[in-house]
Amino acid sequence: MNQHNNRSFSFWAYGITVLLIACTSACSRKTNESSAASNGGDVAFWLTTGDRSSQLAKSTLSFTDEEGSDEVITVDTTQRFQSIDGFGFSLTGGSAFLLHTKLDSAKRAALLRELFLTEDNGIGISYLRISIGASDLDDHVFSYTSYAPGKGKGFSLDEDRKHLIPVLKEIVALQPGIKIMGSPWSAPAWMKTNANAKAGSLKPEYYEAYAKYFVDYVQEMKKEGITIDAVTLQNEPENPKNTPSMIMTAADQAAFVKNNLGPAFKAAGIQTKIIVFDHNCDHPEYPIAVLDDAAAKPFIDGSAFHLYLGEIEALSKVHEAHPDKHVYFTEQWTSGEGTFAGDLQWHVKHLVIGATRNWSRNVLEWNLAADASYGPHTDDGGCTLCQGALTVGDDVKRNVSYYIIGHASKFVPDGSVRIASNTLQAIPNVAFVTPEGKKVLIAVNDTDTEKSFAVKANGKTFKATLSKGAVGTFVW
Repeated sequence: MNQHNNRSFSFWAYGITVLLIACTSACSRKTNESSAASNGGDVAFWLTTGDRSSQLAKSTLSFTDEEGSDEVITVDTTQRFQSIDGFGFSLTGGSAFLLHTKLDSAKRAALLRELFLTEDNGIGISYLRISIGASDLDDHVFSYTSYAPGKGKGFSLDEDRKHLIPVLKEIVALQPGIKIMGSPWSAPAWMKTNANAKAGSLKPEYYEAYAKYFVDYVQEMKKEGITIDAVTLQNEPENPKNTPSMIMTAADQAAFVKNNLGPAFKAAGIQTKIIVFDHNCDHPEYPIAVLDDAAAKPFIDGSAFHLYLGEIEALSKVHEAHPDKHVYFTEQWTSGEGTFAGDLQWHVKHLVIGATRNWSRNVLEWNLAADASYGPHTDDGGCTLCQGALTVGDDVKRNVSYYIIGHASKFVPDGSVRIASNTLQAIPNVAFVTPEGKKVLIAVNDTDTEKSFAVKANGKTFKATLSKGAVGTFVW
């Protein structure tokens, strides 16, 4: 073939190649567009199973136009309920001690990034509860003022400066907007009827001094760069068995708020929320009685609950009695004698799903860290089997409550809103929309057999399967 013919063939071949590429590209684009239209986009799926073969393991599902015959969870973004403040743990004095002393700075920094940020494997804890003074998961009892006025030193955070405040400062540097709740296990012993850290009640003549104690606490923590978003008046005010502990009746709390703490916060310009009760779901009449006090109610943001007794639906009873006030879920422990599978299923069903479906703005587990012997704790009334989300020793072990909270905290940040979803008997669930507009569904298989179901949202459907007791978080 001569040079002219060679050149003509080359142009012809080039033209055919360009045409084929264009056609292939167009056909491919059309196929992809058709596929995208059919699938409606992807759903990110995180799974934890009771046998620990999957632990917040990520995969992808796809929306389709197929309805199918599975049981269906319908998510409705047009029905909106309460805003969410966050999910997290109690950072006890014992937890802070372990994080501060058992881990070098590099290991602690890496662990805190994992706990409080969401990038990579981070679980994005957005809410912490700390004790005002010692809790039963400190290794000794202390308060911030050990003696009556004129008989010793005044208010001091020195005990918290040993471990708690340094760890909190590292956390706040990572997540400046984290919400922190303070809860006392007891007033200082000298203010109490039995002059003891355990049991007893607050003497009426010291109500004013105790209100000043709260004011000093909030102001001194602020000087350390730590904002206390809310305080409860007393951890478990009907329980005198912990060391420390203190009894407060509903009438006590109402009187303390309206006559002392509320006015003291107002006079000092403190915006920290005041939350009442902070105890079990078996006595919803307690917080209702406090909120029924017309003089106390304006100072109160809401009420807090634990679930060692009663039913989680008690939160809705309080909400219905006082819908203008908030409810919170502030404590539930996992036992060192429990099982991963059993605790995962129960806690996600009753707390992450149950509490939020009953108007709670947060869910907190007890507690962030313990050692292999479930310490530190106080003597004669400290919890001896409280398992941390982390077991901290020569290395760090992640326990069941890490995953219970992680299935929510990583995906449902502060400012999210609960939205409607129908509940299936076998698949309890709850749905949210995040500030960025992402939809999140958290579901647990509450049976002993594998269950398949479909999720429908905005006219599109995806299908999922959960093994017995497994937990799934779906994000789209």
